[in-house]
Amino acid sequence: MKNNKGAIKGKRQRYAEKNKSKPQNNFKGGKSSGNNRSAKSAAIRADRAAHKKARKMREPSANTDLSQNSQYIQWFPGHMTRTKRKIQADLKLVDAVAEIIDARLPLSSRNPDLPSLLGNKPRIILMNKCDLADPKATKQWIEYFKTRGLKAIELDCKTGRGLNNFVTVIRDELSEQIAKWESKGMKNHSLRVMIVGIPNVGKSSFINRISKSTKAKVEDRPGVTRGNQWFTIDKNIELLDTPGVLWPRFDDQIVGEKLAFTGAVKDQITDTEQLVLRLLEYLQKDIPTMFLERFELDGEEIADMPPHTLLEVIAKKRGMLVSGGEADIERAAVMVLDEFRAAKLGRITLDKSPNGDR
Repeated sequence: MKNNKGAIKGKRQRYAEKNKSKPQNNFKGGKSSGNNRSAKSAAIRADRAAHKKARKMREPSANTDLSQNSQYIQWFPGHMTRTKRKIQADLKLVDAVAEIIDARLPLSSRNPDLPSLLGNKPRIILMNKCDLADPKATKQWIEYFKTRGLKAIELDCKTGRGLNNFVTVIRDELSEQIAKWESKGMKNHSLRVMIVGIPNVGKSSFINRISKSTKAKVEDRPGVTRGNQWFTIDKNIELLDTPGVLWPRFDDQIVGEKLAFTGAVKDQITDTEQLVLRLLEYLQKDIPTMFLERFELDGEEIADMPPHTLLEVIAKKRGMLVSGGEADIERAAVMVLDEFRAAKLGRITLDKSPNGDR
């Protein structure tokens, strides 16, 4: 072993001496891999420093609307940046774009970069998971999008509700283009539609249901679809599925919280207990009847109750206890979050509708 170590050390010394006399290539147009690696390393360090500085700048201040239970959620996997570039490059392949959003978060579940990313490409809004949202609020949001020149339809991809309207809406949206094709003798021209949206809003479920296929990957967690896929529906309509897209940072932390409530952000990067305490604060502002009935609670008693105390009460109501009769807060938090996501606490729309109260 000693001889081997000595040989290795000798090789390192000879290599260092051999390269010591070589001139350094500082020409920017040169092919020095060392310089490229140094530049890349410097860029990575600068990027990390910028993100660190940004995080400090986003720390809570006295004038924020965040509570002590708020947490600062940051999530932007590297593949999401590539996805945005890919979407922009693939726009030339499609005639229209269908943006799928979560009906519980008609604004928070929309990527703010999409309008500029898509340009003048015809676009419709698909409000999925309407079975989990407040029906009244959903109608209000559809009217709101209409005033913004966007057609919106409500969907429930689990039952198939609303899917029959999709083809009609797409044909209406592209009616002028279809007329131009037909005037040139191009009848039954294929219509290509890109499906976009943030993670976990149901893009793959929508495609599987409408194409009567199970080819698109479906899981109840964000980031499952990782590559572009084409699917044929109807006679001459093709859909292009894309990976989920999120923005580089949540400038509005309340938006980040709402996305975490619904599961659009990975649970692994959040503190479930803190998240549920914040969710309870939302629910206390406008307490759903189903929430009170499910946990046998009195609305007046819990209206001003600290969220942590409320979670303890819920844990004890469900018999979730640890040794000594103390409430099992961790287990109760997971249960409340799961039941909220399944609408067992009521059909709740978290984003304030144009004429609503939330």
